[in-house]
Amino acid sequence: MKGLRGVIGRVRGWRRGWHERSKLERIDLYTRVTLCSITWFFAVSWGLLPLGDALDEGPVAIALAGAFLAANIAQSVLSNRNVALAFDAYRGTAPFPPGRLRLPVALQVLMTGLLVALAAVGGVKEEGLVLLVLDLPVAFAIPYVLIVPVRRFLLHAAAFSVAVVALLAAVGVPGGLLFGAFVSLVVVTLLVLVSARPSVWSLSVMWQAEEARDMQARLAVAEERLRFGRDMHDVLGRNLSVIALKSELAVELAQRGNPAAMDQMVEVQRIARASQQEVRDVVRGYREADLPTELMGAQGVLQAAGITCTVEGADGPAGIGAPAAVQAALGWVVRETATNVLRHGDPRHCWIRLARTRDAVVLEVENDGAGATRPLGGADGDDGGGSGLAGLRVRLGALGGSLSAGAVGDDLFRVTATVPLTARPDTNGRLAPSPEPSAAPSVLPEER
Repeated sequence: MKGLRGVIGRVRGWRRGWHERSKLERIDLYTRVTLCSITWFFAVSWGLLPLGDALDEGPVAIALAGAFLAANIAQSVLSNRNVALAFDAYRGTAPFPPGRLRLPVALQVLMTGLLVALAAVGGVKEEGLVLLVLDLPVAFAIPYVLIVPVRRFLLHAAAFSVAVVALLAAVGVPGGLLFGAFVSLVVVTLLVLVSARPSVWSLSVMWQAEEARDMQARLAVAEERLRFGRDMHDVLGRNLSVIALKSELAVELAQRGNPAAMDQMVEVQRIARASQQEVRDVVRGYREADLPTELMGAQGVLQAAGITCTVEGADGPAGIGAPAAVQAALGWVVRETATNVLRHGDPRHCWIRLARTRDAVVLEVENDGAGATRPLGGADGDDGGGSGLAGLRVRLGALGGSLSAGAVGDDLFRVTATVPLTARPDTNGRLAPSPEPSAAPSVLPEER
């Protein structure tokens, strides 16, 4: 019973790990597993079945067949271990260690010699010989084709094919079988070439595109930081210079006993307060979430990730016609939910709907792909350990609004945000609900 539970736990762990990967990571893993599986498919079919003929040919043939099988298994294991390094070498992220090819080359030579010896003692029949020749180079060729250029791979494959055919001819293999062996080597060479390199090339292009998107995002963040720095410099630079000059003037006037020093210090105080308000305006503008901008940004980001995004009601009274405070609050909801759609689950479609009732604006963000995992952090009231939805609930709660999140059916997840039309900024520009005796607006640390 414990063993069965352990197997079920491992299967669930694999399934969870699969769903936690991004789409590109899944494609990467699928490609690697496919190339590794090709090696074992050849080894346990065309590399194993023909060896059964050796059982009727005496102990020498059986020993040769067993040695060939053992070498083939060892070569397949080494091939699987070298595939990851060959991937990195092809993408240019890390060079392939030359020493990792010594043992595979030695095993390839050993397998060729064992195959020729089997043919010499009659340990393999006619059709079986062609199949063994077809399996012979697969395990070595799959990582090797990713390490060297195509021209070099083809030259080496041609030289290997000629050598194998020449050795088989030397031990008396008939001409018809020699032709079949040569055709098998040509076919398997082309098969490895057209299956491995195009797959890894496509994967490499996708990783480069992903890295380019990451770089673009980092550049956008850096540009925004520079813009914010310029705004802060423009706001504080001149005012601080004036404060410094007037302070020096006030000191000199005070030393002379001139009562005008008091007027200068009053002016310094006024400029300092004005600077403080300007800094607050800059920070508030930096933090504000504009609803139309957030809707366009969410739609663009989701579509770039391969998710069809439909926005409804943004051009109506629920969108453009809503008060600025309501739009700002809903902009935060769009930003957070769009981020969660990308981070969780594997959705194909996302719907963003804006609707206006008599006294509130309702925003719904719905996506599919929720059957395998919780795409937005859990059911209603449970953020799955995150703080995004919890923070939105606090933000909307301060406005008299509400936020609910949960599964809808078997494959849909929906977040619904409701903000009253009476929500408005307070005197300091922060979002606050309509005036009520019990409503106490939150205070930012820097504004206390």
